[in-house]
Amino acid sequence: MDKNMTGAEIRQAFIDFFTEHGHTVVPSSSLVPGGDQTLLFTNAGMVQFKDVFLGTDHRPYTRAVDSQKCMRVAGKHNDLDDVGRDDTHHTFFEMLGNWSFGDYYKKEAITWAWQLLTDVFGLDKSKLWTTYFQDDKGDLPTDEEAAENWCKQPGIDPTHVLPFGRKENFWEMAETGPCGPCSEIHIDRGPEFCNKQGVPGHVCRVNGDCSRYLELWNLVFIQYNRLSVTQFEPLPATHVDTGMGLERIVSVMQGVSSNYRTDLLLPLMETVRTLAGQTEAERDANITPYRVVADHSRAATFLIADGVVPGNTGRNYVCRMIIRRAARFGTKLGLTGPFLAKVADVVVENYGAAYPELRRNRATILTNLTREEQRFQRTVDAGMSHLNDLLAEMTASGQTVLDGHKAFDLYATLGLPLELTRDVAREQGMDVDEEGFRRAMDEHRLASSAGKVFGSMGGEDVDVYRTALEELIGGGKLSKKGVQYDPYSGFEVEAPVAAFFHDGESVDAVQPGDTVEVLLPKTCFYVEAGGQVSDHGTIVSVEEPRWEIRVDDMRKPAAGVVVHSGVVVKGTPRVGDAAIASVDLDRRKAIMRNHTATHLLHAELRKILGDHARQAGSLVAPDRLRFDFTHPEAVTPEQLEQIEALVNRAILENHRLTTMVKPLQQAISEGAMALFGEKYGESVRTISIGNQDVFSYELCGGTHVHETADIGLFLITSEGSAAAGVRRIEAVTGQAAYELVQRRFKALKEIAGLMTTSADEAPAKAQVLVDDLDKAHKQLGKLRQELVALEFERKLESVPHIEGIPVLAAVLANADIDTLRQMCDRFREKFSSGVVVLGSAPENRPVLIAAVTDDLVQRGLKAGDLVKVAAQVIGGSGGGRPTLAQAGGKDASKLNEAIDQVGPFVKAKLVE
Repeated sequence: MDKNMTGAEIRQAFIDFFTEHGHTVVPSSSLVPGGDQTLLFTNAGMVQFKDVFLGTDHRPYTRAVDSQKCMRVAGKHNDLDDVGRDDTHHTFFEMLGNWSFGDYYKKEAITWAWQLLTDVFGLDKSKLWTTYFQDDKGDLPTDEEAAENWCKQPGIDPTHVLPFGRKENFWEMAETGPCGPCSEIHIDRGPEFCNKQGVPGHVCRVNGDCSRYLELWNLVFIQYNRLSVTQFEPLPATHVDTGMGLERIVSVMQGVSSNYRTDLLLPLMETVRTLAGQTEAERDANITPYRVVADHSRAATFLIADGVVPGNTGRNYVCRMIIRRAARFGTKLGLTGPFLAKVADVVVENYGAAYPELRRNRATILTNLTREEQRFQRTVDAGMSHLNDLLAEMTASGQTVLDGHKAFDLYATLGLPLELTRDVAREQGMDVDEEGFRRAMDEHRLASSAGKVFGSMGGEDVDVYRTALEELIGGGKLSKKGVQYDPYSGFEVEAPVAAFFHDGESVDAVQPGDTVEVLLPKTCFYVEAGGQVSDHGTIVSVEEPRWEIRVDDMRKPAAGVVVHSGVVVKGTPRVGDAAIASVDLDRRKAIMRNHTATHLLHAELRKILGDHARQAGSLVAPDRLRFDFTHPEAVTPEQLEQIEALVNRAILENHRLTTMVKPLQQAISEGAMALFGEKYGESVRTISIGNQDVFSYELCGGTHVHETADIGLFLITSEGSAAAGVRRIEAVTGQAAYELVQRRFKALKEIAGLMTTSADEAPAKAQVLVDDLDKAHKQLGKLRQELVALEFERKLESVPHIEGIPVLAAVLANADIDTLRQMCDRFREKFSSGVVVLGSAPENRPVLIAAVTDDLVQRGLKAGDLVKVAAQVIGGSGGGRPTLAQAGGKDASKLNEAIDQVGPFVKAKLVE
């Protein structure tokens, strides 16, 4: 075993070994699963091959090898809680894998695994243990094939080949679908690694409860299709899916006791140690913060590189949460200013050769990290102070679990993620009601049920289509590759109907009114992908009797299958009838204009806003385009005007579009932009706009115009927030843009007519009217404020007392929040000790404000507590400082009832 091999060299040695054995090197897919809405993140190596196992796609290779980026922070696979507590858990990690899709099987997989570990990596054969499947439920046969192949490996100890049941040695993608036995490889690291030494009755063993035996590699043999809890049927083709955690094998190869002591993570901890000014001994004595910062900074770096920016929902929430968690653990080491960018820089340097996207997006990574740390610093003091007050109250009352709604209030109003609240609570021997927290989150927050391993799988009806496909290919009605899909060469194809599907079954004929799926040997209809919607159109018979099917959608339900979904408009279509499928040409051309416009928009956004402005989602429809992009703040009106003008200039310059199919890595190395959340194959379609000076160069499978002048006019209709750190622009082109201009011209003419002026002079005259109206509003507001002040002065003349303390609780009609604050100040000017709570309902929106003098705060009476009690009555909540707090609500009719809560609450506090 060569302890001098670096982590990068070990990763490459794995890939090289399987390349020599005929495997195709497949790049890691994004941490955002392309085209897969069932997963928050790519959490296992097999995610990018899921569709192959489901039968909804096929690849041009049957053997593959890769190193896959993975994140496990949600749902069943959530390692966040354990990060920092031990030597092995991570949020981000790399999974080495070799794959066979109906090619080799158990013999080769086992032989090569043993060969790599013992001959290439040089691991001690006597310390390796392997396992195979023996069903503890009695439904499936023992995997004798795996056991026999293990026993044949040179130098293996046969007593080290052990059987285990379903928990350890059976793999399932979901409750139904592809599954099979697996075979694990463990290494005995020696008795010194046992963390149960001295525990009576403890015995170290493989799959035991101590850390002596470390699982290195899992070989999954996919051979069954699970139909129910007890029903399994053999798959027509068997597959191999393996996974070996890079961090684990590197720790073994480098002879260290922890994943964090390898050259994958130790340099990050060393950077933190240097920044903190601590010694190695001090680092080791307080290792948890170092682990958390190293793990989380690496994870955030990879997330941002893949287009995930800090935000409030979904993936963006996770990115924000781990950055803030890392920042908080940094404070435990005395790091109070932004520091994560310095750690991330080391990640980019050390991982950039294997993952070029890190270097390409270095500036974006560092900027986002620093910006998010700065945001967190602005909110953390108030949040932590409030949290510590809550925990102190819990300690005083003997409570140990923080109410989930209060934890959510900390997040929603003060920016403290649940995970930070939980960390702080646990450090004080308490916990958080996480279910209560999640119930309090609205539907736009990160869902607590990010689910089973893969959620809803898709492909549930794949067998119907796959069976039909095999029959059609066998009967010569389809090519061996299935349906010929070409939405680029034309708008009409003529072909006999190969199959109809109705109510989930293949049928020979359909009737008027039936919802139907039509399979033709070839199609020119586009199937929704990359944000571009599917084509619509018609399929009609060539000969008598005439029939027509309206096509409303397209889909690919199985590998090689493309179906047209729609409704039979007239006639009785039958399988074998000659037919003409025609795309709705006007609709397609409108889509093409909008799609090319998104490429121009993307290029101009990056030119005006910076290279950090990357696509984060899109919609290309016939009536509009929608483009989401990463940017931390609103685009200014001046910038929008500039962007719109530049896009229109590019349209008028009439750049030609060039389409080429290239190997993925070649296109990426040439600078083609791969888009956020998209899925790419080995060969990709590239779209370049411009001749000698390429204006835009992207990977794109969509349909486009031939020249930019075909777009016509481009108009931005809106710009706004799509999520924290993500902006959204909507725009129109072509006919829709012309119609928008016409509507606006008409509206301008009507406005000018109402103001008895010309269209050119209308803005100036409108400004005069607005100024006059503004003056009137200010005069009215001033008058209302004076009336409120008069009413309040009358109330000050007879303020009631509670336990000798002046307490004024009143509703002031027509007062805004600023006026209420002024009245609170007026009360405190008159009374050196006292309580005032005022309410109003401007525009029928109830508000409350409470003020408490300092001496009463010392007696335990806090404005925040007071206003929260009153706000509950009006269906709201609030908070603030102990001396001044405010709240809002929903039910203005209960404002007086809310004010009535003040007296009893104050009295109860004063007599405690």
